[in-house]
Amino acid sequence: MRTLLLLAIALLATAVQAQDVSLDPNYGDVELDEGFTPDPYELELTAGGDVEVHVGGCDYGQVSEAPDFQLTYTTSGNSDLYIYAVSGSDTTILVNTAEGEWVCDDDSFGDGDPIVVIPAAAGGVYDIWVGTYGDEMDGATLFISEIDPRD
Repeated sequence: MRTLLLLAIALLATAVQAQDVSLDPNYGDVELDEGFTPDPYELELTAGGDVEVHVGGCDYGQVSEAPDFQLTYTTSGNSDLYIYAVSGSDTTILVNTAEGEWVCDDDSFGDGDPIVVIPAAAGGVYDIWVGTYGDEMDGATLFISEIDPRD
């Protein structure tokens, strides 16, 4: 009996939540065609969650299990995508690209705000998480642009 109990505890300990691209996004989705207007596209959301990020070399921030937002992007592959967030808190961005790659950022946009740059972005589905450090969640604005906001 003791062996079964220890096995059950071990199995529960290894069942860790992770980012799941198959779940419906928390704040919906959008379809954008290359050259979209208005640029940037923006969305108010709540950043953070209870799942630690440990995927594709990205090891920081707390996000929800489901993506916060899903972008379906139609393009000839000539445009760069800039996915960034602005918040009063220290936020992070995690993106599963149309090519299935994981990319992330913490503070590259400055003042604790993240930006992910995808050069010559491929067409397809992009799952996006906006995270925070620690357990606290906070309001944030997610931006999607083809124009570099740092210029």
